[in-house]
Amino acid sequence: MNIRGVIFDKDGTLFDFQSTWGIWTAQVLARIAGSDEALLQQLAEALGYDTQTRRVQPGSVIVAATPMDIAAVVKDCIPALSQTQICGWLNEEAKTAPQVLVTDLHRLTAELRRINLGLCVMTNDAETPARAHLASVQASGLFDFVIGSDSGFGAKPQAAPLLALADKMEIPAAACVMVGDSTHDLRAGRAAGMRAVAVLTGLAEADELAPLADAVLPDVSHLPAWISAQNS
Repeated sequence: MNIRGVIFDKDGTLFDFQSTWGIWTAQVLARIAGSDEALLQQLAEALGYDTQTRRVQPGSVIVAATPMDIAAVVKDCIPALSQTQICGWLNEEAKTAPQVLVTDLHRLTAELRRINLGLCVMTNDAETPARAHLASVQASGLFDFVIGSDSGFGAKPQAAPLLALADKMEIPAAACVMVGDSTHDLRAGRAAGMRAVAVLTGLAEADELAPLADAVLPDVSHLPAWISAQNS
């Protein structure tokens, strides 16, 4: 079956992961820990973050978890705070996280529209920050639908949010491809009966992603050529 729809992950796929979330994590740690250096280091270790290089480490909960998952890790370090309160802080900080695109999204989506594809975004980030991130790079109107882990459809690696987007596009799941930088993305695509394409603009290496992927691409700019080849 030809590919008719594409579902993109956001962070590490459309946006460079470290340029966004390395900076965001530093902001979050500063907000929560304040001047308590010992607490800051405790939080950094729990979250898998290197405060010296300001980089998220492979295997960090930040890579593919939902804001509530990250809030649970923070709460273990600060039991006096509620998980809901922490999650609110995370989402507020996320709205203003700096966004660095992997490629020109206007050009990429124009190429994909020329071959008549539906285009969506499914992120384990919350929906409001996700929409803010797209708006910050003038990309709000480039996608048919955008949902997050709090949009009522679940989170990756569950299949449900991807199936919901296929339904919204009125495209069979088997005619969709999930594009992402993590094993969560690829497992969700497989569970939904979609093709799965990995990109190397997140933290995962090719040998980790390849067993779950139909293809491993350097970045999303290579996607139109790959889809055209599949549909030929």
